[in-house]
Amino acid sequence: MRELVEAIESPDSVPADVAALGVPDSYRAAVLHKADAGMFDGVPLHDRKPADSLHIEEVPTPEPGPGEVLVAVMASAVNYNTVWSALFAPVPTFALLERYARIGGLAARHDRPYHVIGSDLAGVVVRRGPGVRRWNVGDRVVAHCVSVELEAAEGHNDPMLDPEQRIWGYETNYGGLADLALVKATQLLPKAEHLTWEEAAAPGLVNSTAYRQLVTPNGAGMKQGDNVLIWGAVGGLGSYATQLALAGGANPICVVSSPEKAALARSLGAELIIDRNAEGYRFWSDPHTQDQKEWKRLGSRIRELTGGEDVDIVFEHPGRETFGASVYVTRKGGTIVTCASTAGYVHEYDNRYLWMSLKRIIGTHCANYREAWEANRLIAKGRIHPTLSRTYALDDVARAVESIHRNEHHGKVGVLCLAPGEGLGVRDPELRARHEPALHRFRETATPSDRARLSGVAA
Repeated sequence: MRELVEAIESPDSVPADVAALGVPDSYRAAVLHKADAGMFDGVPLHDRKPADSLHIEEVPTPEPGPGEVLVAVMASAVNYNTVWSALFAPVPTFALLERYARIGGLAARHDRPYHVIGSDLAGVVVRRGPGVRRWNVGDRVVAHCVSVELEAAEGHNDPMLDPEQRIWGYETNYGGLADLALVKATQLLPKAEHLTWEEAAAPGLVNSTAYRQLVTPNGAGMKQGDNVLIWGAVGGLGSYATQLALAGGANPICVVSSPEKAALARSLGAELIIDRNAEGYRFWSDPHTQDQKEWKRLGSRIRELTGGEDVDIVFEHPGRETFGASVYVTRKGGTIVTCASTAGYVHEYDNRYLWMSLKRIIGTHCANYREAWEANRLIAKGRIHPTLSRTYALDDVARAVESIHRNEHHGKVGVLCLAPGEGLGVRDPELRARHEPALHRFRETATPSDRARLSGVAA
């Protein structure tokens, strides 16, 4: 692996140098064990610890089949599906791998006693299977997290409707929190050359998810001038939604949970901020009863900020905690678009405020390949920026996952895999120089122990 990293990082290397190097028979990866799938049974979600289930170990290297590539992973990132995987919730991912394997062919390899997790990467193609034409060994890439088969007609207008659509590294094996990863060629996107490896790995899943959710006709179809309420506006998803709203001429109303996060939202260019903790919003008076007075108070606060206007679009992802309020505050004829339920899957709302005001609820899930390509193009052009706040070494991935499980993060949390340190991988320093302040908005200062772990991580 050291020779491979040297070839990738050398300014004088050419793709043939990468192709000439052998790929090892095994590689280092963050894995879950099938035998551990019941370890948290009866344990409340809040009390489950990713460090108990996540392991860093060597696994056999898969051979890329037709239409597949093997990527040397320089950096990856943590998403909420990584948290769900490590907590074995709502179901252990091994049930998903078994279901995938039942379709046969190449999919059968994904049912293993271990699961290599992770749905983001930035790296270099090191092997390609038969039939791969667009991508070559040595190409610097990031990965779109959606895997599709497209053998059924349903997926050909929108691949997200493919009956065999899955999220790579969550519903499939051989994910990105590893030194190598197996992906389909139809998941690859070009790496933004002004970004470091860890920055380039951060946007993939969340940026494309926010893009479909807000911008495209498959989501809310946002237009200039729209008022957009964004929950968790500087979190992994919300930080991209905020940027996309601003770039598209909309007016984001950013809901955050601390003065520090409010300052981050302002640094992105947002002007309308609600600190829900400082203003004391409590949408549930007890675990079974919502407080509609709090919905109305939130609606009044929004109109105060917007000059009397309600929101056209609500960017929903917390779920149970906020969904009733989201439906209430949306304008007549407006749209609530949801892509997740991080605070609970069972939503409750007063349907009178939906049907009598002709509102719409739209469910979206990640993005199709075209949408992901368009979202990545905005990254590559420096129109949307990574929101990386902290980077961990792969050996410390459990700490990275724990930080998201406890909501101790803002923006995205990155993981260095083969990259020997932070700050590498930049090939367009001029474009980077124009955006340097924006690239560091979310960065936290690493502690001395963090810096020590992040030096020589590929040793």
